[in-house]
Amino acid sequence: MKFNRFEDIIAWQKAKEMTVSIYNLFDLNKDYSFKDQIQRASVSIMNNIAEGFERKSNNEFKHFLFIAKGSCGEVRSMLILAKELNKLETDKAIRLTSLCEEISKMLSGLIKTL
Repeated sequence: MKFNRFEDIIAWQKAKEMTVSIYNLFDLNKDYSFKDQIQRASVSIMNNIAEGFERKSNNEFKHFLFIAKGSCGEVRSMLILAKELNKLETDKAIRLTSLCEEISKMLSGLIKTL
């Protein structure tokens, strides 16, 4: 796999899509610490992919992909909590959790190729 820009990486594109969804879904949420945590974790996924790519070193890229993968786990954990606390409808939680799992698998694939 050869990418010229981090914007070409499908995992980054999907992470951006998920982040925009999370921002929109929690926009009016009054639990500011919860909202901040899930938004920051989702942004961390896309930003760590971007930062790692821009380092132009496979070892550093891999390191940042592992961090992004950890943030995927954090987002999934927050989505479970959001659903159980009735901050998010079940269908939206399922859709976002599925997207997050897909991103995590893509990151694992990228890590293996590096």
